[in-house]
Amino acid sequence: MLDLDKNDVAASPAKLKRKLTLPLLVLYGLGVTIGAGIYVLVGTTAARAGIYAPISFLVAAAVVAFTGFTYAELSTRHPVSAGEAAYVRAGFNSGTLTLIIGLLVASSGIVSSAAVSIGAAAYIGEIIPLPQILLTIVIILIVGVIAAWGILESVFIAAVFTAIEITGLGLVIYFGVSAEPALLSNVGSLLPPFDGIIWGGIISASLLAFFAFVGFEDIANVAEEVIEPHRNMPRGIILTLLVATILYFLVVSVVVLVVPLADLAGSAAPLVLVFEAAGSTASGIFRLIAIVATTNGVLIQIIMASRVIYGLSVQKSLPSFLSVVNPVTGTPLTATAVIVALVVIFATLLPIAQLAEATSTIVLIVFSVVNLALVRLIMAGQQPTDGVFVVPLWVPVMGLISSAALLFFGLLPI
Repeated sequence: MLDLDKNDVAASPAKLKRKLTLPLLVLYGLGVTIGAGIYVLVGTTAARAGIYAPISFLVAAAVVAFTGFTYAELSTRHPVSAGEAAYVRAGFNSGTLTLIIGLLVASSGIVSSAAVSIGAAAYIGEIIPLPQILLTIVIILIVGVIAAWGILESVFIAAVFTAIEITGLGLVIYFGVSAEPALLSNVGSLLPPFDGIIWGGIISASLLAFFAFVGFEDIANVAEEVIEPHRNMPRGIILTLLVATILYFLVVSVVVLVVPLADLAGSAAPLVLVFEAAGSTASGIFRLIAIVATTNGVLIQIIMASRVIYGLSVQKSLPSFLSVVNPVTGTPLTATAVIVALVVIFATLLPIAQLAEATSTIVLIVFSVVNLALVRLIMAGQQPTDGVFVVPLWVPVMGLISSAALLFFGLLPI
């Protein structure tokens, strides 16, 4: 084994370390995916799509699936932090476009964290009667400290929180079916007719529902800290999307069949409404779970955004001080502090629906460019090395078309 003296160790800058296993990676992806949307945005999605909100989530899942496979290949071609920026650099050989995409990815994490922190504050506000803006700021600051603590520690906490989140969604399904046993016979009412106005609302709602899937791509931005990335990255991405899609469809179907749409639309804490008839104990337990879930979403998005800023700095696209890794915590403290400050600013300035839609728009733009980058790599004949997860050309082509279509139709007036 190579033996370095103390002077050599002291002179070497600290690096990110590969500590994340496949289970931790999947729980990381599920944590940000589930916490980012389903606990917060069911109400605003139902306001647009009505009882057909579950279909909006399936449309969003279909869009995400193609891009998910694109990320599975690119994350094994380039298993580094600021993954999307690295993919674009490889596909377009443009420093300017690389920086733009990297900053857009970081922006999506910042804006998403701001949106979910508002949702977390809404749940906490039902227990602690303090101003929502104060609760929001406190949540962000506490989560920022956890994110700075260490990647293994923070992701382990996120994994525990994720298990609690999934339990909470299971409770929604259980109590919903228990409260309305007849809802199983009403599942057919979730299928929309071929009506242009109805489908216009569904597609528009899909842009918001898409926000609930934001998170799987965050896996690409911790690739530099994943054990055996060529094996674990594709598996982590695919498992995250599969589990999230199943949970979302079941939960949203139960909610729209149990809760009156007038009560559901616009609620910042929509899933609590399922528990109103279940008694104060069940409702209180779920509020605590929802707080954990939404807080977890904030935590993982802050981790992701800080790693993107770190990666852009390593790639010489941003100032070098942003890539300094603290030798004690093993995390980029300066990059993390910058992200936390920006999350606080956005969370105190914009409403949750606007933040969620802005996140979806940003991510769809990134997805479109990333899919196009893989198309260019394949058409240029750049053969992947051994161990790379390979997809056929039509996968990124469909990812590009579906992402661009959802972006276009989602922005049209209903």
